[in-house]
Amino acid sequence: MNQFFIVTNNRKDKDGRVTNRILSFLEAREKKCFVCDDDLYNREEVLDIPEGIDLVIVIGGDGTMIGAVGSIQKSIPVLGVNMGTLGYLTEVEIDRVEDALQQVLEGDYVIEERMMLDGIFDDGEKKAALNEIVVSRKGVLRLLQLNVYVNGALLNTYEADGIIISTPTGSTAYNLSAGGPIVEPTASMIVITPICSHALNTSSIVLSADDEIRIEMGEERHGGQGEFNISFDGKNMRDIVSGQSITIKKSDNVTKLMKLSEISFLEILRKKMKGN
Repeated sequence: MNQFFIVTNNRKDKDGRVTNRILSFLEAREKKCFVCDDDLYNREEVLDIPEGIDLVIVIGGDGTMIGAVGSIQKSIPVLGVNMGTLGYLTEVEIDRVEDALQQVLEGDYVIEERMMLDGIFDDGEKKAALNEIVVSRKGVLRLLQLNVYVNGALLNTYEADGIIISTPTGSTAYNLSAGGPIVEPTASMIVITPICSHALNTSSIVLSADDEIRIEMGEERHGGQGEFNISFDGKNMRDIVSGQSITIKKSDNVTKLMKLSEISFLEILRKKMKGN
């Protein structure tokens, strides 16, 4: 590997200390480095990455990783340096940055592919997500009515605050907070989890990655037009109304995460969730 693109969450690495450590290490070994000139945390547009980049290094937490993946939109491996808290996606801890980079240069790594979701609106607009696509309410705090179809057949009509359609990678994010199951991140499946459903039995449902989900926005309880917000990994939001729908399916694109450790997901999970 000879060319690296570095994305830094300036709110985490405020003095640039970690970024400069990485630059110094790589440039001392005659590697070419490009640094993103601004914070990706709230970026929604596609990032223009130079041709020939071998690896994107993201410095921050899992949120920064998700933001970077959404902005890169290229099939380039991504390595995360953890300056956050849990760090499910960020592979490298700060105290071993140099060791990790040396491991990369020696080719001692694997590339792990993570499935993504595409959300397609009625007008043909398409947006992608690595973690989840969330339908939630907009404006006044009222229950939403959501008609969920799988492969054209009605699965359920939910009255809830919203619904989460999650990938395995996203199962430890919003899905977990809403009571959904944890899924091994390299698996290929889709999880549907309602948010604060107004019913006694509304468990999550796990579907095949080949299934196609359509969520139709229902009317307000007394017949008025409801307003809904659709978000992709917490960003790229779009508003729709009753009668409109979104179709969700496995994306043709994948996120390529560079893995340096042989520690299993279950071991990471046990470590990260300890005491929580």
